This record gives sequence, structure tokens and C-alpha cells, in this order.
Amino acid sequence: MTQAIYEAGYASSRQFYQEATRILGMRPKTYRDGGKDETICFAVGECSLGAVLVASSLQGICALSIGDEPEALVQALEQRFRQAAIIGGDHHYEQLVARVIGLLEVAGTGWNLPLDIRGTVFQKRVWQVLQTIPSGTTLSYGELAARIGSPGAVRAVASACAANPLAVAIPCHRVVRRDGSLSGYRWGVERKRRLLEMERC
Repeated sequence: MTQAIYEAGYASSRQFYQEATRILGMRPKTYRDGGKDETICFAVGECSLGAVLVASSLQGICALSIGDEPEALVQALEQRFRQAAIIGGDHHYEQLVARVIGLLEVAGTGWNLPLDIRGTVFQKRVWQVLQTIPSGTTLSYGELAARIGSPGAVRAVASACAANPLAVAIPCHRVVRRDGSLSGYRWGVERKRRLLEMERC
């Protein structure tokens, strides 16, 4: 952990923990404890990609999931934030979900909604680079590893992509194998294919 802190550019562990609350939207211990004493608001909708779950903290959208079964998406949210108060969104929150679905249906549209991005130091480095990949283009896992300055960490980069909690908003669907073929995608390879096709149109 200490090595990762220094590799990420922090001068000391104290500086990291002071900055971590701003980065994570909560204290690191709260993050590890599954969102203890936090309230997460959520709602589920439908789009051409399937069921969509959107969940937010006070800082912004902290989960954006796509799947076949709404109940499975809700269960995954409850497991991730097992210590938080999970509440269903009201009419105003459903308007936010409608905006998110609109962005999903027009793939490649820039995200202008606040995000609460939570992850390890390494994951966040990967996710930041993912957000710089232009719509309609792709990178290989090796190219992504090189861009974060860790060319030997291809497997770790793939794991970070698989752990991405914000479908499309952090566009891990734009990462492919070296030969351009599609590999695993947290929300299904066919959805990955569909998103790339939509962005290329």
C-alpha cells in the first residue's frame, strides 16, 4: 500500500489520506467498510442495452450498471455498499436516470453529470486514461498499460477495467485485445460490441 501511494505521486501517506476523502467522496475506512453511515440513492430504468441502475452519493453518480435482471443489479449495489443506507429515488431522481439513459442511447456523447469515482490508486489511474479515449476509437490492454506508465501491468489493467463501477461513463468498452477482437466485459461482450458499433455510426 505504501509503495502504491508513493508511485501515485504522494509525498507521504499523510498527504494521501488527507486527499483521499476528496477523491473517494468519503474517508478510506468508510470506503473499505462498504459505505458505513452513508446514504446511497438509486433507481432502475430500461434502455436498448437492458436494465440500467443508477446510484448516487452526495458527490455524484457512484454506480452505473447494465444487465438483464434489475434485481441482480440492485443486489450487487447492496453488496458493494453493504453498510450504507440504500434508498429508492423519488420522481426528481428518476429524471436523472432518464438523463443517463439518454446518454447511453446516444453513445459517444460527452458525460456532463457529476461522478463519484471510487477505487484504488491504481484503478483510478487506469480509469482516468480510459476517459481520454475518443469515442469511436479503441486501445489494446497493452497500450493502456503503457499510457499509465506501467507497460508490464497488462493483467492488472484488465482487472481494473473489469472492476469499473461506472459503465460507459468510464468507457472500458473501448479496450480490446491486441488483434482488435473483443474480450470480456463486465456487462456482457455483446453489449460491448453494441456500444462500439453505436459509437462508430
